[in-house]
Amino acid sequence: MAKIQAIRGMNDILPEQTPIWQFVESTARRVLRQYGYQEIRMPIVEQTDLFKRSIGEVTDIVEKEMYTFDDRNGDSLTLRPEGTAGCVRAAEEHGLLFNQTRRLWYTGPMFRHERPQKGRYRQFHQIGVECFGIQGPDIDAELLILTARLWQELGLTDHARLEINSIGSSAARKEFRGALVEYLTQYKSELDEDSQRRLDTNPLRILDTKDPGTRKLLADAPRLEDYLDAESREHFGRLKELLDAAGIAYTVNPALVRGLDYYGKTVFEWVTESLGAQGTICAGGRYDGLVEQLGGKPTTAVGFAMGLERLILLLDTLGLVPEEANSNADVYVTAMGDAAIAPAMALAETLRNQLDGRVVISHCGGGSFKSQMKKADKSGARYAVILGDNEIENATAGLKPLRSDEEQSSVAQSDLAAVLAKALAN
Repeated sequence: MAKIQAIRGMNDILPEQTPIWQFVESTARRVLRQYGYQEIRMPIVEQTDLFKRSIGEVTDIVEKEMYTFDDRNGDSLTLRPEGTAGCVRAAEEHGLLFNQTRRLWYTGPMFRHERPQKGRYRQFHQIGVECFGIQGPDIDAELLILTARLWQELGLTDHARLEINSIGSSAARKEFRGALVEYLTQYKSELDEDSQRRLDTNPLRILDTKDPGTRKLLADAPRLEDYLDAESREHFGRLKELLDAAGIAYTVNPALVRGLDYYGKTVFEWVTESLGAQGTICAGGRYDGLVEQLGGKPTTAVGFAMGLERLILLLDTLGLVPEEANSNADVYVTAMGDAAIAPAMALAETLRNQLDGRVVISHCGGGSFKSQMKKADKSGARYAVILGDNEIENATAGLKPLRSDEEQSSVAQSDLAAVLAKALAN
């Protein structure tokens, strides 16, 4: 009988990998808390219409990538391909938006039926941040300052570059879209296959094509910035002033558009040159019309999402994973002989009580001194605590450093937690 394996593009995250995930997630959680953002948790399955109405029926996501199925009641349901629409639905459904400002964030799996490749999977994980009810560019700036702080905390400041653009109002985009289509139709046969298809469905996406031939044609195409409405120009100009004042470096990229229909005005991406073609690590922008589009009252909104797989790949590629993120333990308590098992377990419990937040593994399963030391070393712990007949008799414990050449010492059990606390702090 053939073994059942994971679905292609949906990967297991193994125990050796989860510490780096926990490091990134806890760092993001800490930064978001500093800025007053509150966590919201939404279901991973939503009504299909939610995504058709928000993302747009002629986008690649809705047309080709969603996991959609009929449930037993005949309702069309979809595994969420992104988080913003579900967050808006939840906030509106529970009355979180009317005459209020909200700073929200969430994390979890998203699903798209794409061709799996390095840094891009069919089940992938995102941290999303959404802010509702603030109209000015200061909240756009705050989100970018927040992400800059996160890169600093993760050690990525020198490896993440900010690109920004304004795509204006829906009326301005409609006028620009007409001019762009008129221009590109003259050269339709010279466009790459994807751009030919998008010319009839989502022509703005042609602007960020990677095809050299199409990019050459775009050099003389109409420019979106020439069609911007006055309000969008003012908003974008003020955003740039705020970023300059905050010391946040950026590049204005006129070709930057977002693949989802609900965006308007500010759009942005944080990109890296360290991951090849998969260079975007965080992207977002304003979507002031989405709440109303989904049945709520007009509400301004801005947000972003960052892919955790890609962030972790970047940290790993650059060798920026901190040592503690690769370690499963701080202290490993061993028991030499049956008589030492119960006292060793009790000592481990005492250390857990006194070493707040430290990981203390108690050896189980018996074995020789050599085999227990091998397991202690493999755990990643910095110290092994050794308890045998002699130590029990004298109320002491052996303390063996595992990550240095220091000699093993004997420590009174009453002093052990204090000695370990000091040693682990260094």
